[in-house]
Amino acid sequence: MPNLRPPDQQSSRRHFLTQVGAGAAVAALPGVTVRSLLAADEAPAKPPRGTAEACIFLWLGGGACHIDTFDPKEKGDGKKKPGSAYDPIPTAIAGAQVCEHLKRSAPLLDRAVLVRSLHHDVVDEHAAATNRVHTGRPTSGTIAYPSIGSLVAHELPRRDSIPPYVVMGYPNVSRNPGFLGAKCGYLYLTETDVGPNGLTRAVDVSDSRQARREALLAQARDQFLKRNAGDTAIENYAAVTVEGLKLAGPEFLSVFNLKNEATTLRESYGGEFGQRCLLARRLVQSGVRFVEVSFNLNFVNGTGWDTHNEGQKNQHLLIDQLDQAFAALLVDLEQHKLLDKTLVVIATEFGRPPEFDGGGGRGHHAKAFSGVLAGGGLRSGRVIGETDELGKTNVRHPVSIPDFHATIFAALGINPAKELYDGQRPVPITDQGRPIRELFA
Repeated sequence: MPNLRPPDQQSSRRHFLTQVGAGAAVAALPGVTVRSLLAADEAPAKPPRGTAEACIFLWLGGGACHIDTFDPKEKGDGKKKPGSAYDPIPTAIAGAQVCEHLKRSAPLLDRAVLVRSLHHDVVDEHAAATNRVHTGRPTSGTIAYPSIGSLVAHELPRRDSIPPYVVMGYPNVSRNPGFLGAKCGYLYLTETDVGPNGLTRAVDVSDSRQARREALLAQARDQFLKRNAGDTAIENYAAVTVEGLKLAGPEFLSVFNLKNEATTLRESYGGEFGQRCLLARRLVQSGVRFVEVSFNLNFVNGTGWDTHNEGQKNQHLLIDQLDQAFAALLVDLEQHKLLDKTLVVIATEFGRPPEFDGGGGRGHHAKAFSGVLAGGGLRSGRVIGETDELGKTNVRHPVSIPDFHATIFAALGINPAKELYDGQRPVPITDQGRPIRELFA
């Protein structure tokens, strides 16, 4: 009777039998077990490692338009013809162009990597997209995933009296430590000319008075811990209060005095956002592991990077501020011999489409957008990924958000496949993210 299986099934059956026979022959060799064969087959490739010891994460909240910044396309007319809003200029990366308003950064991009093929599936809601880019995962009803900053704080050694994780911007759940607990939370501030308000002692509190207060607090804390022995959340919170008191010392608070820097350097960084970037350099220099610098506190164009309608008209003001601060940060880190030790990331929750809305602005677009990685010992001066002629679809080397996170972790010497635990539940650091291997030596 003829074999009626389709040819592909016949081939699959022959391949299966061949593999089983080969496996049986190998297993018959001395010292070879089924367990060892499975372990060899499943052993993951050794993750690459960069040289970064800290990360400065520049956050363009609102959804920065990739085709108006780091992935320029043919120019549109602001009305019916889709395309970029600005002319392109060449960069230090051979064959790569960026928007004309990135003129300071363009000659320095040999220190950076343009990732032009980021993507995810959250487009309608800013909060959900922001959470996706910060945690690398969809929101879950059963587990509180930690932010990328909290994961870095958890994995890298921390320096005494220095917070591992600082956010310059308003508190937000997307930056939270999730199941890692309060010890991996962030210190936040909204002004660069003073330290966090909660760390500043009132002028009428002397050293002796402060010591009496701390002794009383320690007594109350110890009693409360005894009454709630075994409660991990309370223990973590108590540990954070102790660390917080250490942060109020003069060593850490001196980091916030930007007047210690030369006037010419401060001016090179530009305005509000630039001064935050300068402070970020001082923070990582002091031992902070992860600093998020949020752009979206001062909407000089009325809408920030969420350039619907009228917001598009003055988007160039935002790009110019980003350009000045980013270029100054790269040069400053390099002059302090910190660029290879610091990974600088530019990230946003999604991009914008090439089409213009009725007010001349743009909507949301998450299928293809851009990010930037600089320093950290990466093999820089290159472009990863490519979008189509309008920037709507990835046509080469798509990079998922988990892959982007995995690359950041690998640059910091953190294994992106390492498993942490939410109670008894194993949770890998990334959601099956894989580092962009060509960025590592």
